[in-house]
Amino acid sequence: MKSEEIRNRFLKFFENREHAVIPSASLVPENDPSVLFTTAGMQPLVPYLLGQSHPLGRRLVNVQKCVRMQDIDEVGDNTHDTFFEMLGNWSLGDYFKDEAIAWSYELLTSKAEGFGLDPRRLYVTVFEGNEDAPKDMDSFEIWKNLGISEKRIYFLPSKSNWWSAGDNGPCGPDTEMFYDITPEGLGDMPKEEFLKADVEQKVVEIWNDVFMEYEKKDGKVIGKLKNRNVDTGAGLERLAMVLQGKRSIFDTDLFEPIVNTIRQNSGTQNERAERIVADHVRTAIFMIADGVMPSNTDRGYILRRLLRRAIRYAEKLGINDLLPIITSVINKYGSVYVEISKSNNQIVDEISNEEDKFRRALVKGIRELNAIINMIKEGSFPDKKIRGLDAFVLFSVFGFPLEMTIEVAKENDIEVDIEGFKDQFKKHQELSRAASAGMFKGGLADHSDLTIKLHTAHHLLLSALQKVLGSQVKQRGSNITPERLRMDFSFDRKLTEEELVEVERLVNENIQKGLNVERKEMPKAEAEKIGAEMEFGKKYPDIVSVYLIGDEGGEIISREFCGGPHVSNTRELGVFKIVKEEAVASGIRRIKAVLS
Repeated sequence: MKSEEIRNRFLKFFENREHAVIPSASLVPENDPSVLFTTAGMQPLVPYLLGQSHPLGRRLVNVQKCVRMQDIDEVGDNTHDTFFEMLGNWSLGDYFKDEAIAWSYELLTSKAEGFGLDPRRLYVTVFEGNEDAPKDMDSFEIWKNLGISEKRIYFLPSKSNWWSAGDNGPCGPDTEMFYDITPEGLGDMPKEEFLKADVEQKVVEIWNDVFMEYEKKDGKVIGKLKNRNVDTGAGLERLAMVLQGKRSIFDTDLFEPIVNTIRQNSGTQNERAERIVADHVRTAIFMIADGVMPSNTDRGYILRRLLRRAIRYAEKLGINDLLPIITSVINKYGSVYVEISKSNNQIVDEISNEEDKFRRALVKGIRELNAIINMIKEGSFPDKKIRGLDAFVLFSVFGFPLEMTIEVAKENDIEVDIEGFKDQFKKHQELSRAASAGMFKGGLADHSDLTIKLHTAHHLLLSALQKVLGSQVKQRGSNITPERLRMDFSFDRKLTEEELVEVERLVNENIQKGLNVERKEMPKAEAEKIGAEMEFGKKYPDIVSVYLIGDEGGEIISREFCGGPHVSNTRELGVFKIVKEEAVASGIRRIKAVLS
């Protein structure tokens, strides 16, 4: 049974039982600051589960887009993914356990309206009870009356059979359905064998009925809800795996064309890497279609992390372009989710831009990380772990996420000093706050647009002077106003007319190139190591701000210790003109220049 038929059959089953079909909500939750993404089908319906009337009535059904990141390290096995489609139906103070369980069983086993699964391969779990709620004997008896043997009904604790959306909101016990996917069939099992079969993925959870009778506040159950609600759910990917007789969700028609595209474009075989790339690119596309863009905070950071992880594993496979994979995902889902087809160009642009930036960083970051790992293996570090400072340098200089450093280290049986990284990051934040407060102005009269432009031109001027006159040229002072820049630098003679013309030409050439201006925080020792220019006589903290001007992944024109501010691209500067060159002291020259 293809995924399209599974979706349609599910919706039709409950539509025939007086449920109104509602559309999927966005992956970005509306008016819910407690989570970054929609993680369950019930999440957009919380107000109605708490008692508010839904405009379409008390019985609802839909297919909801969801993202969960807590299992990201498990992606690559047979059943885990970060994006999934949740099939769900709800009763808002209408029917309860009898109807919900009976319909779940009918949908799973009926050949006429449902999915036609073999009831002899079903197993069920129910809530064993605790201080918040009693043992769920009602569900136990309902399942027995439907023909499920007592030997296949297991009472489990709240960590397995209790559902809530978080520390606040509706919650309650649930009953879960599992299906035996082994060729030979497992038959009746005691609880211990069933739990082992679950871990070994011989049985797969395919359905979940949550009975929301209670309300939680600040992590504690505070009482019963006004209405008794039902929230059911089944992950489409796992259900498709079972109905299509596949060994993993990645073998179903939901992933098969994507994985095949990956294999057609790869230079080697690595099943786990193929699955991670397929999952992460798919999730990223759904995020972008719902308005999430790569960034260093919140949802944007999750998106960036997924894309960087996908790129890293694509590199392992010898894939140097994600575009064919992006196209495959869009072709698969664009007709089902119109927001994907509408955002086609934006999806391609955002992922391609992120890919271009990170691939350049990845090459340098992996090289640096491998060098550190080799040193550890050779015994250079007695504690045999990646130091916090090294992990921070990888992050701040090479754009290499901590999570990826940890992952690569784990592959080599090496630990990372995470607390040491946090200490370095804290210093980095303190420096950022200081810079934001204007404590490191670098000779600027103010932070007007003209002054900021001249400040960036000042960096280009020093670079050009060193190229024309030699690397011995060092800055000895500066003063920048909205009208002009002034730089004092070490040099022992008057510049010739030809030299001044060449310096001016180089600055304007670099302006016209449209070079990126990027700020990074890093340890002072690392900044010195990469050749960053520092102002003579100035004292710098252990963590410093460095501005880099150059092509992404290409030549860096300028590296300077500097607190900013600057423009983001040299093309914003206009035309650079030297208006005066003179002596100010023995061995010190001064240039004044303007922009027009």
